[in-house]
Amino acid sequence: MSEKQWTLGELAEAVGGRIQGDPEVRISEVATLGNAGTQQISFLANNKYRKFLQSTKASAVILDSEMARIFTGNALVVDDPYVTYARLAGLLYPQHTERTGRHPSAVIEPRAVVHPDAFVAANVFIGADATVAAGAEIGPGCVLMAGVSVGENSRLIANVTLGEKVQVGTGVVIHPGAVIGADGFGVAHDGEQWIKVPQIGSVEIGDNVEIGANTTIDRGAIDNTVIERGVKLDNQIQIAHNCIIGEHTVIAGCVGIAGSTRIGKHCAIGGGAAIGGHLQIADGVQLTGMSMVTKSISKPGVYSSGIPAEPNQQWHRNVVRYRQMDKLVERVKTLEAKFKSD
Repeated sequence: MSEKQWTLGELAEAVGGRIQGDPEVRISEVATLGNAGTQQISFLANNKYRKFLQSTKASAVILDSEMARIFTGNALVVDDPYVTYARLAGLLYPQHTERTGRHPSAVIEPRAVVHPDAFVAANVFIGADATVAAGAEIGPGCVLMAGVSVGENSRLIANVTLGEKVQVGTGVVIHPGAVIGADGFGVAHDGEQWIKVPQIGSVEIGDNVEIGANTTIDRGAIDNTVIERGVKLDNQIQIAHNCIIGEHTVIAGCVGIAGSTRIGKHCAIGGGAAIGGHLQIADGVQLTGMSMVTKSISKPGVYSSGIPAEPNQQWHRNVVRYRQMDKLVERVKTLEAKFKSD
C-alpha cells in the first residue's frame, strides 16, 4: 500500500487527464479490474478485460474517452490508459527511498570517492578510484571494481558486479545478479589452440537505463560496449563485447546478441531472439520472439523467424517435408525446363 493517499483530482493533475465523477475519492493502491476494491484504482488497456468494467469495485478506473462514455463510475480519462497507469503506479509505489550512510561491513578502498548523500549497504566492495554520486544506492553484496563511476540517483539493488572502469549514468536501475564489464569472449586460434585476447575496453551505461536480473554485458575488446540512455533490458540477456544498443530500445528476456553488433534507437526485441555478430539493426526495428537474425536489417519494421509450436504429429509431418525440399526444388526445375523446351 502507498504511504500516501491521493485524491483522484490530485492524480489527474499529476499524470494528466480529465476526471469523470468524484475528484475527492481517495486512492492508495492499484489493482486489476476483477480484483479491485475500495481506495484502489484500476485501468483498461486490453479489450479482452472489458467484461470486468461494469462490475469492478475499484474506486476509480483509468480509461480512454471511448470506454469512459459507457462507464458510470469514477474515471480518469486519458489518451493512453496503460502509459498513465505506469506513471500513476510510480507515484503510488515510489521505488527510490532516500537513504544515506555506509554499513560497517562495507569495504571501501581509500582512493574511492563516495558522496555523503549516497547509501552503501552491507558487504559491499568499492575499489580504488571508483566514484559514487549523490543519491546513489549500492545494495547489499555489490562489487564495484577499480575506476567504476555510478551517477546520481542510480540504484544497484543487490549482488551487482561492475567490472573495472564501468560507467553508470544517472537514474539507472540494475537488478540483482547483473554482471556488467566482465571480459568479452575474445579468443584467437593459432592452429592448435585458442589464445585469449585481452579485453581492454569497458562498458558505458547511459542515463535512465534499467537492467534486469542476471543480465550480462561484456566489456569491449578495445572500444567500450555502450548502452545508450533510456534502454530497458529484461532478465537474463547476454550482450557481447563492443555492442551498441541505441536510445530507448527495449529487449525482452533471454536474448543473445553477439559481439560488435549495433542496434538502433526505439527498437523492440522479443524474448529469446538471437542476433549474430558484426550486424547493423536500423532504428525502429521490431523482432518478434525467438527470431534469429544473421544479416543486417536496414529498414524499420516488424521481422520474424522461427516456427511456432504446433501439434507434435503435424510437426513431424512438416519435418519430413522439409527434408524433401531439395528434391522438390529439383523436380520443379526439371519441369520448368521441360515446359520451356516444349
